[in-house]
Amino acid sequence: MDRKRVWKRLGLKKSSKTLQKHARRVEGVTTRHAHRFLISRWDKVREVRLHIILWMSGVGALIAIVGLQMVWFQRSYLQTAPVSGGTYAEAIKGPVETLDPLFATTPAELSAAHLLFSSLFETDTTGHVRGDIASTMIDDGDKVYTVNMRHDARWQDGQQLTASDVVYTVGLMKNAAVHSSQGTSWQGVNVQQVNNYEVKFTLPAAYAAFPQALTFSILPQHVLKSIDPAALREASFSTSPIGSGPFKLRLLQTISQTVGSKIVHMDANDDYYRGRPRLDHLQIHAYADDESIGMALKTGEVTGASDVASDVASTLNNNKYETVIRPTNNGIYAIFNLSNTALKDPIVRKALQVGTNTSAIRKQIYGNPQPLALPFIPYQVAGSNAITPPKFDQNAAAQALDADGWLMHNGVRSKGTDKLQLRVVTRKNNDYETALQILVTQWQKLGVQVTTQIFDTSDPTQNFTTDVLQQRNYDVLLDELVIGGDPDVFAYWDSRGLLNFSGYNSQASDDALTSARTKSDPALRSVKYIAFAKQWLADVPAIGLYQSNYIYVHSNSTEAIRPDEKIVTGDDHYANVLNWTANEGTIYRTP
Repeated sequence: MDRKRVWKRLGLKKSSKTLQKHARRVEGVTTRHAHRFLISRWDKVREVRLHIILWMSGVGALIAIVGLQMVWFQRSYLQTAPVSGGTYAEAIKGPVETLDPLFATTPAELSAAHLLFSSLFETDTTGHVRGDIASTMIDDGDKVYTVNMRHDARWQDGQQLTASDVVYTVGLMKNAAVHSSQGTSWQGVNVQQVNNYEVKFTLPAAYAAFPQALTFSILPQHVLKSIDPAALREASFSTSPIGSGPFKLRLLQTISQTVGSKIVHMDANDDYYRGRPRLDHLQIHAYADDESIGMALKTGEVTGASDVASDVASTLNNNKYETVIRPTNNGIYAIFNLSNTALKDPIVRKALQVGTNTSAIRKQIYGNPQPLALPFIPYQVAGSNAITPPKFDQNAAAQALDADGWLMHNGVRSKGTDKLQLRVVTRKNNDYETALQILVTQWQKLGVQVTTQIFDTSDPTQNFTTDVLQQRNYDVLLDELVIGGDPDVFAYWDSRGLLNFSGYNSQASDDALTSARTKSDPALRSVKYIAFAKQWLADVPAIGLYQSNYIYVHSNSTEAIRPDEKIVTGDDHYANVLNWTANEGTIYRTP
């Protein structure tokens, strides 16, 4: 069938004239409809334009109302809140020379140990000791402690954490070849593995504060047993450890060899026995000094910072950062060296005590620290709040010195050939220096000739421990004493105490301190500590100035240290780290 016949069957014509005719017909129809329905009626549209505008405005208003209603009701079931995931970067003072907790000494190293490793016990957010790996502990008569361990703790290589790891770790701490920073306190303590999840400690003498000592980091025996203990510090474990804590090491990054700046990169431990942290990653940025930490906060290099210096915290933008200030269980004291001729006189010490206005000192310290007149933290000892320390009375102090023969000559007191002159030493620290300046002013008004010396502990040419503390190279030492979670201050104030910086020697105090640390009954311990505190206040080997503050700073979009947390020491600020967050997001409200 040819093409012509096909087109005929379909009723179509090939002629171009026919197509043009159809096109003109369509054009005509379109034009007539446009005139009929649009152009001819345009005048009518103009007549009703007000109605059209009102109608369109109404429709627009209705749409806007619906939109606002959606946003309004959205607020009732949605909110901005911290969400899981992200990276939290924390600035801490370094350096980081090792990640092995046996040798950790700096704040950055101790922080890394808390995050990478587990311990039998740890300090919780209320300031009390709670079980970490330990599930229960039985006191079998003051000198024997039996600890039962949880069964679900594993090392980050999948191996089970057992009692043999605890025994192995204590053995390393006691081993003189290891030179552990914790070795001295474990001498004489016997540790025995009862079974896979039970360990027994036997002490040479009763010690009520022993649970506080069980917060050491546990090390993996299966990883380290083939290494000579004397070579542990140089072993690869120091830079690539395997732990059992809430975070595991990903990378130890060196930023600057000259200033020792490093970053410890850690990832969340998905198999952590107490649950996975909300953070995906946590970084410790180790800095050499407070100024570097302040700069890192201001430039946004870090998310938060631990134990921030007051002169740094006071300059931060409150709209960007939240500053949490919590009292710690540390105290700032003016400690008298009782070998000084004038300070051997108890009347002189008492006059300095009465003539020191500690309230004036606290008012000038950032964060308004709490008063501390006792040798321990008052809440630690029941009934100690009833002890009344002497009140500030400069006139009474001057009269006592006059009566004791210390007479004023040209603004300085003397007794015979002895002048009332004191050399006060402290560390370079904004708060310490502020307290020192006020203290000097007050004592000068009493007729004391005061000279001062400030040691910069970051200066490698100055060694505060050997040059000052060990030699008792001061008349008055203005420094911080770490009291910790237990009121046992034997080391500072017993005549046999290794850290007795004053040379204080009182038989009554020694008896009370010795008895208190051996009593397991809290009520009996309190009685002994109250007796000691009263004797301490009467003898005045030191003057309590104020309780130390711990300052933590973090960005407003993150959650870290909560305002209601109790911080015993700066090393314990990770008690709630499982709930830290780095991000905010929109979530549904809980009904």
